[in-house]
Formats: sequence, structure tokens, C-alpha cells
Amino acid sequence: MYLFLCEDNIDGIFTGVYDAWASRYGHNNVSLTTCPPHNYTLFHEYISVQTDFEKSAKVARTLLNRMGEETYTEVCQAASALEDTSHKKQVMNKADALYKTIVLALSLPDSSKVLNYLGEPYVNRVFHLSRSTGNEAHHLLGFLRFQELENGLLFAQIHPKNDVLPFLGEHFSDRLPQENFMIYDATRKQAVLHPKGQGFFITDTQDLDHEMLHRFSPEELEYQKLWCGFFDSIAIEARINPKLQNQNILKRFQQDVIEFARSSNNNILKQ
Repeated sequence: MYLFLCEDNIDGIFTGVYDAWASRYGHNNVSLTTCPPHNYTLFHEYISVQTDFEKSAKVARTLLNRMGEETYTEVCQAASALEDTSHKKQVMNKADALYKTIVLALSLPDSSKVLNYLGEPYVNRVFHLSRSTGNEAHHLLGFLRFQELENGLLFAQIHPKNDVLPFLGEHFSDRLPQENFMIYDATRKQAVLHPKGQGFFITDTQDLDHEMLHRFSPEELEYQKLWCGFFDSIAIEARINPKLQNQNILKRFQQDVIEFARSSNNNILKQ
């Protein structure tokens, strides 16, 4: 058995798919993983995969052409999902589930139907991973708040479980094409940057000036004050329902929502 060790991101996994397929070892003799094994076994050969953006792009083009945009997006969402290794119960590795799903998809007359094969454990795993990322991205599209910094940049901070930056970047680049904006993933220390009139890109934030992120424009501070005042004024004290509120907007999202972060009415907005 040949075990390909790849990075835990879309490009890393797609590179692993490319290398595993090109190895000609046979699909039944190949596995992918993003997590180095705790105990190496004698009968496995471990192959380290170096992320290659050209190889990843070739895999992406093939999948997009064969699967169609909708199924391809779901596969990308699954590749961006958090690989949860905390469960004691053994769960199929994310990268391996994706590899086997891709192999099945490319063997079908209509590759776009691959996620209908939920009886296959690896397809079922990809389906649930994709739904996890898709649901979180959908929530953030509604809860994400941009704040104008003093330099005119629109800035938003998030703490997602899954790597949703590529999906948020694509959405807001389409919605705000003439704005300079940044979406900062504080969990992974990465950010989407979108220069006005151009496409977006994702970068690490090692040199990010965190002091700058708290220097808001005068107009932004005034709007925050007005909005939070409105939010407080419409609250009805007799109908406070923290449990329902936490169902509508999860606590892990609340730290990045201006209504919760800056409102003066702690009894209504904070637990």
C-alpha cells in the first residue's frame, strides 16, 4: 500500500490526487492523507507530496469539465472542511475519501452525479464534509460585517471552523468589485485581499499590522454607534430569549458581529 501525505488544503489534496493517479500503482493500492500517521507500518510506503499549483490546476480543470460547476464546488467545499481527528471512532480520512470519490466520478458516464452514490462510504464522507463547509460559508455570508478603516479599506474578521475564505472571496469580489477589502481568518492566520477592480487572492498574515485593524474611519465609528443604538432600542426586554438567539447566530460567530461586540446592552446581547 502506498500512502501519499499531502497538505490539508485544496491545492495540496489536488496535487496528491494528481501524483497518486500518475503513479500507476493502481487505485486500490493507493491512499491519501493530510495527517501523518502516529505509527508507521512495515507494509506501507510513505510518499510526501509537495504542493504544486500547476498540478492542482490541471486536476481542477478536469474536475470542472467532467463534473460541472455545482458538483465541483461541492468537492472543493469538502477539501476545505476541517479534518477532525479528535473522535476516537475511526473516520475515513478526508483526502482519501476525496480521491476515491474522484476515481468513481471519472468512471461514470455522468460525473456530475457522483454525490448521489451515498451508499459508498467515501462519497457519504465527502457529502457531509461539503455540507459542513457550505453551511458555514452560507452563515458567514449573512453575518460577516465589513468595517471601514481609516485608510479606506473595508475589513472583516472571522473565526471559522472550515477554510471558507475561497468561497467568501469569490462571493464578495462579485458583490463589491470596486472596493478594496480584506477578510481575515483569525483561526488560520490567512486573509482574502481584493484590490479595487481586480480579482482576489489569499495570503498569510505574518506581517499584518493588528493595530491598523482597530483604527476606524470617523464615518465608520458614527455608523457603528447609530446601528448599535438602533439594535438596542428595538429590543423588548420581556422577550429576551438567549437560547433562541444562540440558535439563530452561533456563539462562535458573535465575537465578529458588531451588534454583539460594541452594543452597550449586555443583558440583551451577551450571555
